[in-house]
Amino acid sequence: MEETSLRKRREDEKSIQSIEHKTTNLQKELGLFSGICIIVGTIIGSGIFISPKSVLSNMEAVGPCLIVWAACGILATLGALCFAELGTMITKSGGEYPYLMEAFGPIPAYLFSWTSLFVIKPSSFAIICLSFSEYVSAPFYSGCNPPQVVIKLLAAAAILLITTVNALSVRLGSYVQNVFTATKMVIVVVIIISGIVLLAQGNTRNFENSFEGTKLSLGAIGLAFYNGLWAYDGWNQLNYITEELRNPFRNLPLAIIIGIPLVTGCYILMNVSYFTVMTATELLQSQAVAVTFGDRVLYPASWVVPLFVAFSTLGAANGTCFTAGRLVYVAGREGHMLKVLSYVSVKRLTPAPAIIFYGIIAIIYIIPGDINSLVNYFSFAAWLFYGLTIFGLVVMRFTRKELKRPIKVPIFIPILVTLLSVFLVLAPIISQPAWEYLYCVLFMLSGLIFYFLFVYYKFGWAQKISKPLTMHLQMLMEVVPPEEAPE
Repeated sequence: MEETSLRKRREDEKSIQSIEHKTTNLQKELGLFSGICIIVGTIIGSGIFISPKSVLSNMEAVGPCLIVWAACGILATLGALCFAELGTMITKSGGEYPYLMEAFGPIPAYLFSWTSLFVIKPSSFAIICLSFSEYVSAPFYSGCNPPQVVIKLLAAAAILLITTVNALSVRLGSYVQNVFTATKMVIVVVIIISGIVLLAQGNTRNFENSFEGTKLSLGAIGLAFYNGLWAYDGWNQLNYITEELRNPFRNLPLAIIIGIPLVTGCYILMNVSYFTVMTATELLQSQAVAVTFGDRVLYPASWVVPLFVAFSTLGAANGTCFTAGRLVYVAGREGHMLKVLSYVSVKRLTPAPAIIFYGIIAIIYIIPGDINSLVNYFSFAAWLFYGLTIFGLVVMRFTRKELKRPIKVPIFIPILVTLLSVFLVLAPIISQPAWEYLYCVLFMLSGLIFYFLFVYYKFGWAQKISKPLTMHLQMLMEVVPPEEAPE
């Protein structure tokens, strides 16, 4: 989860500027190869540069670590196939929101939009910017860890920069994304080729006895999957390319079956590359794994690694920020969110209130949090709703038989993914309980209070609070509802 393509940006811009909220009809210009490229470019991002250390710390050995990376790829592939069925069956924007609405009604859908607003999207933004700051600061603190205050200040500066860019201009955000996406793929290829060369030269010592010292528990496996699946985040949005694919009901599942395993191969090869020059202990002690790899393999050109990784993480953060307005817009249109968060700037035609809101929440998250705790916090919430959404697919096989299913996966696949989601949500809590899970549950349940006050019962005093606030912010920020925005 992690970057958005230019195609999605154009779609977002049109949805913001549309007065009648009509679905944009896109030309079917993409074949199977283009679909695979979009999948690979969307998923590969900052996760592969920060997750290897956390996966290894939970698995404690090289062999189980590589198995987790492969298993995460399989799970992401199965989940993406389930979402492909949902996306072609329920052709509404807003991600999981319309799927949960159709399967279970307004309360689960509202809780998803609430959780995305306060937990999933801002924590993802914060994680990526913290990753950026770690890689930018690492070369200046060779041999020791950068001070936490430096990391957090750099992360806050990155959030402010990206928020400003996306609030000012849709086109500028698109240009930034294109440049950073290219640099991301360059550094991935450099690391993989370097690793293959080192293997060919016989650097295989760190793979001997690769399962020795393994001490597994259900909680450790769950946390390892949390960090591994963070690198695959974005698999659940692949059905957005359906409208642009030629013969989509054939090419979409094929693109998923080919594309995500291709990403899995890249991730496994990158981890293998790391282990060709670092022992498990050295990798765990590294502050920035890719920087250590570059220092040992690419010297004196090792400076390119932190530079290109920084560009990659900035691109991921930029993509996360850009797509922030879509879910809020849909939920606001349904009356499930504060209306002003779905408004657009009169001058810039950007969802400025939603973007600024996400930036503020993300900065709040980086103050007490670190990458590992935030990944656990994010993954717990994300997989709770991934599992619930895919369980909704199983439910609708029986309750909504009349819906057309151009893509239909075997029933055992959504059942298996649902059971694995339950494991991912419960295992870490039972085995290794932590405060972040409690905070996440409290945030989610607090959404029920707002739902019954502002959405279900619509108490008069609650409306008296929200309406003046909306009007004041509308005047202050010069924003209007999307239907009133100029073309």
